[in-house]
Amino acid sequence: MKRIGILSDTHSLWDDRYAKHFADCHEIWHAGDIGDMTIIERLGKVAPVVRAVYGNIDGAEARRALNAIEVFTTDGVKVVMTHIGGYPGKYAPGIRQRLWLSSPQLFVTGHSHILKIVPDRELNLLHVNPGAAGKQGWQTVRTLVKLTIDAGIIKDAEVIELADEVIRK
Repeated sequence: MKRIGILSDTHSLWDDRYAKHFADCHEIWHAGDIGDMTIIERLGKVAPVVRAVYGNIDGAEARRALNAIEVFTTDGVKVVMTHIGGYPGKYAPGIRQRLWLSSPQLFVTGHSHILKIVPDRELNLLHVNPGAAGKQGWQTVRTLVKLTIDAGIIKDAEVIELADEVIRK
């Protein structure tokens, strides 16, 4: 059994609550637009495994260290993670075919700053976009997601709102 913390779109913002909320996690996944790569280093002090993809705002350092798409299996669940992925019924170009060929049970994406956890019944997967953990963008509440993967079963999805302040643009 693994507890997974998922975040995206930090845009160089470190919030100590990432460490607090992910303290019980075995893995942390960052779905791009990291900004400063020290975010990944700091997440590595919270959980033994950190997986990340670069996003459209990430520079050369992130692009040298990370891939645009990660495909991996953890505790019996195959995962595809990328930054710009879209949503069931409206995937980004090339993503639907990639998902069809990879046959993951879980698809993790970022970019939109919109929190969504929705099933894709056609591709038989769970789509997770954790929303945005940073302050850049139009979202009014910063969010994180945690879930459990237990012997091939995805369960106990939890949304965490970092709502002590409302972002105004």
